[in-house]
Amino acid sequence: MADAHVEGLEDDDATRRDFLYIATTVAAGVGAAMVAWPLIDQMNPSADVLALSSIDVDLSPIELGQTVKVMWRGKPIFIRHRTPEQIAEADSVPLEDLPDPQTDAERVQRSEWLVMIGVCTHLGCIPLSDRGEFGGWFCPCHGSDYDGSGRIRKGPAPANLVIPPYVFLDDAKIQVG
Repeated sequence: MADAHVEGLEDDDATRRDFLYIATTVAAGVGAAMVAWPLIDQMNPSADVLALSSIDVDLSPIELGQTVKVMWRGKPIFIRHRTPEQIAEADSVPLEDLPDPQTDAERVQRSEWLVMIGVCTHLGCIPLSDRGEFGGWFCPCHGSDYDGSGRIRKGPAPANLVIPPYVFLDDAKIQVG
């Protein structure tokens, strides 16, 4: 009878030990999650970045032939209200003359409005508007020359100026982003 009593204690001790192992593991896991969460959460975009995920731009004050610059996600966006002459000139460029061949129609949603990210594709400089040989943009840092459609024509830049995602909300407003 004494042996049965000792066996029962060993079973109770084993059950208690198992419970302590499980409880300790769960507590350690919850503690690790509580420590890790702030580290993971700080990698999310801040509220000011989320607010700039898209911007609405009123096109009505932009005069014919004028280029404006707005900021989106910390990058300059060039918006040009193109004249019929600028559109005709951009359409007339033979694709074989372009280092990064792209038609003007592939770069615009409406021919009178050109919207692009104003960062040179060579080293990330900001090109100057209405400069250079081709009536578009010129990057003074290394001499990249873009035409009136933002296509690279001359210089070390490997690609055309990038077109951001944008939609026309109506005839006088676009949303970039």
